[in-house]
Amino acid sequence: MRPRISRKAFAVLAVVVCLALAGFASYYASRSPDGLNRVAQDHGFDKQQKDHAAGDSPLAGYNAKGVDDKRLSGGLAGVAGVVVVLAFASGLTYVVRRKRDDEPQD
Repeated sequence: MRPRISRKAFAVLAVVVCLALAGFASYYASRSPDGLNRVAQDHGFDKQQKDHAAGDSPLAGYNAKGVDDKRLSGGLAGVAGVVVVLAFASGLTYVVRRKRDDEPQD
């Protein structure tokens, strides 16, 4: 019988794997347009595209602004994305759990 891994250890391992994938594997992601960008190209309305209001943000275009090395820039942007999503999900989980704990038990 294999030993069971604790929830905390699993969560830490999952975060480490996500950060590693975002930091290292994101460089190898396809540069081809996907989703709505591909549909816009296929139907010819991509030429009407305008600059986004957040186009000058620090992580615009899946790159870290001010970092010249493309691999490092993409990795940093990926890691930052994972951290932001993790923080948002953790905060949402905290709020939902707290609200549930505040409800009277029947």
